Amino acid sequence: MDFHLVPRGTDRNYTGFLTKTIVYVGSLILFLASFALTLSSIIIPKWVSYHSEKPPHHYSYGLNRRCSSLTDTCESFPQREDCHGENRYFCSMWRSVGFLMSFTVVLQGISIVAYLIILAGGKRLRENGWRILSILIVLSAIVQATSMSIVAYLFDNEDRFFVGWQLDESWIFCTVSWCIGLVCAGAIAIAAHTLPSEGGYELIPDHDES
Repeated sequence: MDFHLVPRGTDRNYTGFLTKTIVYVGSLILFLASFALTLSSIIIPKWVSYHSEKPPHHYSYGLNRRCSSLTDTCESFPQREDCHGENRYFCSMWRSVGFLMSFTVVLQGISIVAYLIILAGGKRLRENGWRILSILIVLSAIVQATSMSIVAYLFDNEDRFFVGWQLDESWIFCTVSWCIGLVCAGAIAIAAHTLPSEGGYELIPDHDES
């Protein structure tokens, strides 16, 4: 049986290339959803909330604000008076979460730019760009997971969070966001290792017995 070289631009491998591009585009759409959830978790002041039915009352902590339904207002948090004495530890940890989430936005923004560069770039970027992109996404997920864990730790150990308090929308948004990020990073890595490369040549058998 003889073999001969054919371009990898044949139908089978061209389809493989299209599939790899689709993985990039699909994961980008998912990652944009993750980015939106990250922004929502920062903007919406509902990381930890307290609900009371008698009398009806709602009180919540965000990364930068705390809100009360009694006064129907939100104020900056933590303030200077919230960071003295026994509250100093809580204040420091809460501010750390705010910094980490801001850092997450930066990492995710860079990841989106990397996505666009890879999709608009040539073969070399499409073949090798997944490495730096997946690292950026995983790093942003680690930072988010750290933020989520710190808030969960404070919720379990701070006396100010007694019965009736609960982890709320923003904490959930953060959790879902980094989970989606890991899915995107995994999809990119799997596609890079399993789908055919773009271009080049491959050996195929010649069935002509003559």
